[in-house]
Amino acid sequence: MSKRNTQQRRHTIISELNQKGKVSVDQLAQQFNTSEVTIRKDLTALETSGLLLRCYGGAIALPNEITEQKAEKLSNRKLAIAKVAAGLIREHNRIIIDSGRTTSALVNELEDKTGLVVMTNSLSIASDLQSLEKEPMLLMTGGTWDPHSEAFQGQVAEQVLRSYDFDQLFIGADGIDIHRGTTTFNELIGLSRVMAEVAREVIVMVESDKIGRKIPNLELPWQEINTLITDDGLSEIVKKQLKKQGINLIIADAKKLIK
Repeated sequence: MSKRNTQQRRHTIISELNQKGKVSVDQLAQQFNTSEVTIRKDLTALETSGLLLRCYGGAIALPNEITEQKAEKLSNRKLAIAKVAAGLIREHNRIIIDSGRTTSALVNELEDKTGLVVMTNSLSIASDLQSLEKEPMLLMTGGTWDPHSEAFQGQVAEQVLRSYDFDQLFIGADGIDIHRGTTTFNELIGLSRVMAEVAREVIVMVESDKIGRKIPNLELPWQEINTLITDDGLSEIVKKQLKKQGINLIIADAKKLIK
């Protein structure tokens, strides 16, 4: 089924939910002449987007107090960066998506990609991947849960990663030291370095306001990074400084983002 049909079906589900207050999986499957598995994926994706609440056998509309206090939507900058990053992914690629808000925005851009194999250490990213119409082959690192990064870390996760090889790693950063590389507040940096080690191309996704932040923990030095994707908030001087590090710098234009 095409991405357009999926979007139209999900839009109709929300419209009916707003009118009736509740919808059921079996009723929706009959209405759209599709499987209950597809409808459950729709409801999971819509719940992840904060548009409804799942319940036994279906979904209910969000209470007003929850609607008014919904988490802040992903910024246009993150979405623009994700769209550019997705353009670098070929069908049947084997990729790693590290945990993080910017990297998680990449998932919705994978809807039309066929035959992907995706490894992640993030439960939320794994859940989002399963809601895609063209669900990729999903691999999880496992390991020790780190509440700071809300992801799996540690030696077990590192061992799992070393059992595979990947075409691309998509990773974020707490900060970018123009002279050193990516930096982080988290002292658990071993997994990030193993991710870079097992991927042929390392792509950093980060908003421009993080560039120039000097955070003590160096995560990935420039020599391990191939591409940096950021938004158009950089000065020409900073752009030149970054390009001197030997990376491919790609600027995503959030103003041109089609919502």
